[in-house]
Amino acid sequence: MIAILVSVVYLNNWLDEVTGWKAVFTKVYKNPGKKSSDDNHSYNYWTIITALVLLGVSTIIAVSRKIKADQEAFRTTEQEKISSELSFLKAQINPHFFFNILHTIYALADSNPAASKDAVYTLSHMMRYVIYETKNDLTDLEKEIKFIEDYIKLMKLRLSDDVQIIFEKQVNLKNHEIAPMLFLPFVENAFKHGISGVHPSYIYIEISQSAETLKLEIRNSLFEEQTAHMEDSNGIGIVNTKRRLDLLYPGRYTLSVNRDSNIREFIVNLTFRFK
Repeated sequence: MIAILVSVVYLNNWLDEVTGWKAVFTKVYKNPGKKSSDDNHSYNYWTIITALVLLGVSTIIAVSRKIKADQEAFRTTEQEKISSELSFLKAQINPHFFFNILHTIYALADSNPAASKDAVYTLSHMMRYVIYETKNDLTDLEKEIKFIEDYIKLMKLRLSDDVQIIFEKQVNLKNHEIAPMLFLPFVENAFKHGISGVHPSYIYIEISQSAETLKLEIRNSLFEEQTAHMEDSNGIGIVNTKRRLDLLYPGRYTLSVNRDSNIREFIVNLTFRFK
């Protein structure tokens, strides 16, 4: 900066001497009470001020452009990281989902071959959804609900009459776009931990909508012998879904997971805004 200022003053004075502009200007506007040296100091002073202003403005513009470029690069990097993480999370959820489904079909193969065939047929529809729809960031709400209905149908094949499954969805739901495989981990968790082989049990699932808000409510039986197992379970599906919600719907969702020991019920409420 100092070198630039010295160069500007020197070059300015040299051009004035060469062109004779300063001598003409001084002759016309010179104050008789001022010394020539005072004029030179004042002239150089204003030259430095002008140079500083120009340098300041150019520096501000350059810094602003640099900040904007850095912000854009940061946003691009963050978006790439988010996309990569989402792909990783979905890759973890899908094998986890198929593992549990295949375990169910395996259990039915010997005890109920006809039911296992029906399960394979239902699974083929679900696989089509997982293979083709989860490649996209968004899917139709009606497709996501149909996927959940197929999952419930598949799970019912191995349940006894002591288990009550209630699935309710609001009539005339508007078909918004949502992230695929968003509901499954919560529904899967209810079937995994809310069913007892010796006690009557139930699972209640409701999907409702109001304006731009979608709500998923799940209630299932709570058993003391399964509570410890739930706490020891790694819960990869639930953990991944929470992370996906943080990435896809930041500040636009609420999730509450509660155990009510008095009525022996496990309650999940998920609400998020589409926009």
